[in-house]
Amino acid sequence: MKQLTKAEEEVMHVLWQLEKANVASIIEELPAPKPAYNTISTIVRILESKGFVSHEKVGKGHIYFPLVRQSDYSNQSINKLMDGYFQGSFKNMVSFFMKKNDISISELEEVMKEINDKKEEL
Repeated sequence: MKQLTKAEEEVMHVLWQLEKANVASIIEELPAPKPAYNTISTIVRILESKGFVSHEKVGKGHIYFPLVRQSDYSNQSINKLMDGYFQGSFKNMVSFFMKKNDISISELEEVMKEINDKKEEL
């Protein structure tokens, strides 16, 4: 799966949220300052060429929808981050955030609880 630019990810987040949308609806959901219609139209066509989005023709316009699930993209992005910066080690990644104080003890305990809950499900 290809990586997305920040602008492409922003548009994908809107499409994941809305499930189906035309360009005007996507722009409506983006924060100010609102990008130009042509800019978002171009980004959506790029996403389509990358296989992330498809469309259906409605009247004279197009309604776009995601082909890639948000969870699949998130998993791929996290794995790439772990492989690229933490030698593929979840432990190294958590240790990094603990050292940088970007994760509190209570957040770490929540993560550990979720891991243990998942283990029990298996």
